[in-house]
Amino acid sequence: MSEENKYTFENEEYRKTYWHTCSHVLAQAVKRLWPEVKLAIGPSIDGGFYYDLDAPFAFTQENLAQIEAEMRKICKEKLKLERFELPREEALKFMEEREEPYKVELINDLPADAHISFYKQGEFTDLCAGPHLDSTGRIKGNGIKLTACNAAYWRGDSSRQTLQRIYGVAFPKKEELDAYLKEREEALKRDHNKLGRELEYFTTVDCIGQGLPILLPKGARVIQQLQRWVEDTEEKAGYLLTKTPLMAKRDLYKISGHWDHYLDGMFVLGDPYDETKECFALRPMTCPFQYQVYLNRQRSYRDLPMRLGETSTLFRNEDSGEMHGLIRVRQFTISEGHLVLRPDQLEEEFKGCLALAKYCLGTVGLLDKCTFRFSQWDPANPNNKYEGTAEQWDHAQSTMEKILKDLDVHYSIGIDEAAFYGPKLDIQYKNVYGKEDTLVTIQIDMLLAERFGMYYIDENGNKALPYIIHRTSLGCYERTLAYLIEEYAGALPTWMMPEQVRLLPITDRAADYCAQQAQQLRQEGFRVEVDSRNEKIGKKIREATLEKIPYMLVVGDRDMEAGTVSVRTRTGEDLGAMTVADFTAMLHEVVDQKLKK
Repeated sequence: MSEENKYTFENEEYRKTYWHTCSHVLAQAVKRLWPEVKLAIGPSIDGGFYYDLDAPFAFTQENLAQIEAEMRKICKEKLKLERFELPREEALKFMEEREEPYKVELINDLPADAHISFYKQGEFTDLCAGPHLDSTGRIKGNGIKLTACNAAYWRGDSSRQTLQRIYGVAFPKKEELDAYLKEREEALKRDHNKLGRELEYFTTVDCIGQGLPILLPKGARVIQQLQRWVEDTEEKAGYLLTKTPLMAKRDLYKISGHWDHYLDGMFVLGDPYDETKECFALRPMTCPFQYQVYLNRQRSYRDLPMRLGETSTLFRNEDSGEMHGLIRVRQFTISEGHLVLRPDQLEEEFKGCLALAKYCLGTVGLLDKCTFRFSQWDPANPNNKYEGTAEQWDHAQSTMEKILKDLDVHYSIGIDEAAFYGPKLDIQYKNVYGKEDTLVTIQIDMLLAERFGMYYIDENGNKALPYIIHRTSLGCYERTLAYLIEEYAGALPTWMMPEQVRLLPITDRAADYCAQQAQQLRQEGFRVEVDSRNEKIGKKIREATLEKIPYMLVVGDRDMEAGTVSVRTRTGEDLGAMTVADFTAMLHEVVDQKLKK
């Protein structure tokens, strides 16, 4: 990076440092206004910063405005940020005297011989590893905006204190802040958690639980269309359909290693530590279940590759603070599959998995915004999260690296992001607020086959262990629906819309004619409704447009006489009068070719 860009927002390190310093300014402003508030943590994050606070009252929008004003004063004061260190005992005393219990807890977790760093600005001092800007004057006060205040658990633990997390963002120029706020306003319009509820795709109910959304008829219909299409597409690609149980005894998860590595993320039925009693767990993944299909009888090298696919419902005990609409949930459905193959088939099958994922994501319109991450193990942590030896991991990762190079996949590297049994290619996607999650994953597994005794007989008559590819083709359907709602602002492509056509009779006389045409269109496989309410046609059109219905067929006396329908689109385009046959042909082209309109 050039020297002139080193201290600009083009430099990610500088941008993070700028935002981290803003979090300290936020905390200082809060302490000036309400000294009784206790400080927790305040990092920079993708898209800004936050600070977790323990206050005896709930922060309001008026309070956030007060904090913003105080932050601007602190910036104008141009307070110097000074770093200093203290031995652990002195650091504890320092924070105990200031009655900051959360800071004391953090210091207690550090080694006894640690020298602990602090940053001081004016009267305010915070426990922090840094880095920071050298002065609060580097921050432009008119470029600061506090954006939200949400609940957050201390250290992400739902059994601990509930804190208040104030989010903010800041830019060196007010024009940049204005542009950001405009983008955020657009993001709010597309936010699936808001728009998906307004369009009645899903809802949540407190007495059912967090992270357990109810798919309403519209959302259920979209996911049904996606599932049918993916299953048909996978069948054409040589996948064998399976249907396996939603739960199993702990014995299965002990064989696979999930009991040792994933127990905290599972919903367990019974006492997981009482070996004298039977204990079950809802499945967080399908792999150990699908392996039983392979193990049903002895396999030969001629049986491989065996491609197993399943529309799997999974359960994961995510932290409460991580829940978000349909993107992060505790029960979800996934286009899961496992390929059992000979080592010499690995590259070709991996290539096929990636091509299938790209085809599915491209067809629904998400591929262009996807990024790729090569998720690897952390060699410094081999005996905790990961199975296998360093040699096995080096072999698996070098094999995947070669495959990705041969396929010309451009990727970032994610250290310590691998599965416990192998490296993976994660296809990443960001929601409208810039938060990134994994949409599709393709994993190479050279370890679990041995755990399950999944031998095959090779061409020389000897027993050999296969490799396994764990993969999804479209990923989690709920998450995909969320991203589709955001990508298309609710106006999903016609082929997947829950309602594709709505007939709008102008008069009562036209209602029977509309019902007949609707039935004819349903026979062609389209999803059609008739709005026969005694309302003005303008209101019917407006409501259908707000509901994002792709095609509205307006029918009056003239249409009945001519045997036509007047076609309008949700974008306001008037296609004029058509025969139902002509409209049907046009609609077939849009739906059958899965056009993005």
